[in-house]
Amino acid sequence: MFTGIVRSLGTIARIEPRGGDLRLVIDAPGIDWAKHRTGDSLCVNGVCLTVVAVERNGFATDISRETLRVTAMAGLAPRDRVNIEPALALGERLDGHLVSGHVDCVGEVRTITRDARSLRLTIEIPPEYARYMARKGSVCVDGVSLTINAVSDGTVELNIIPHTVESTIIGGYAAGTKVNIEVDLVARYIERLLSKGEGNDISMELLREHGHAK
Repeated sequence: MFTGIVRSLGTIARIEPRGGDLRLVIDAPGIDWAKHRTGDSLCVNGVCLTVVAVERNGFATDISRETLRVTAMAGLAPRDRVNIEPALALGERLDGHLVSGHVDCVGEVRTITRDARSLRLTIEIPPEYARYMARKGSVCVDGVSLTINAVSDGTVELNIIPHTVESTIIGGYAAGTKVNIEVDLVARYIERLLSKGEGNDISMELLREHGHAK
């Protein structure tokens, strides 16, 4: 599990084709790699990946065909910057929101505008994922926990504070940038519980009665 709080910016050092998929070698001197080992999980641009080799200033990881198909990782190139977050340790502070590193869909940055010192982003998302998002709810974009300003059937609007602009790859976004989107875990489970034919007693009426819905 992760929190969506980026701990380091990394740089793609090499991309090596391996039998139809890819191996990435990523430099990230901002992380103490002496504390990591082969088999550890890391979140890279919102994707949970396994460390296959630890290097002095970074690590190597394999990207499967499935991951290339369902995420924006296929668009990475050498020298690209990436967001990195090590897996959450039990008992650590949860400053963002619970993130699994399992990407739901790929979005596309449509507009970037200045809003005082912040940036306001509009990201196009597949319409079927809009139901998992709500104003003031959480969404994970390229591994960054963000608060939703507004949502429509096809877009989500986000406000990015200066610290996040400077400490993540969001500062390098442009119109047309493809981004990895993970919806809030709670939203997915609520949908599952409320779906018909599950043999449960949870309903919208019950949620309203206990103050969990309006």
